[in-house]
Amino acid sequence: MGKMIKIGMADLSVCLPPDNITTLGLGSCIGCVLYDPVSKISGMVHIMLPDSTKIRNNENIAKFADTGVQALYDKVIAAGANKSRLIAKIAGGAQMFAFKTDNEMLKVGERNAEGVIKKLNDLKIPLKAQDTGGHLGRTIEFYPETGDLLIKSVGVTPYTI
Repeated sequence: MGKMIKIGMADLSVCLPPDNITTLGLGSCIGCVLYDPVSKISGMVHIMLPDSTKIRNNENIAKFADTGVQALYDKVIAAGANKSRLIAKIAGGAQMFAFKTDNEMLKVGERNAEGVIKKLNDLKIPLKAQDTGGHLGRTIEFYPETGDLLIKSVGVTPYTI
């Protein structure tokens, strides 16, 4: 059994078997996994905001969908993943506040999911599975040996995508 690599908010890391990788407490944030099913090289990024170009203080590239997914892509390729085999799985993007709103600024979870999906499309990486939206926070664990993304939410039986 390998170790469990923990990544924090606005953080990213590459993961090689036998290790696994996790991020805790995804609310409106998105956890994005890039994975090469042949080499089993993978990585995860914890995205907090959809677009770095809208924020002045944007030095932390892992925080944003556009720059975070790109940085993770660059790192997994550098670690030996094959571009043409990469797939993605994403989870998170919950609407953590119960009120109904048309205010785009408050729909951060939805916008984060859209931002990550747009960047995956730009990089031509197929999105194989996603578990986004809703009102529950998620903790996710990715297992490169199997390609399973385990999702845990309070009061919900853990499930895999």
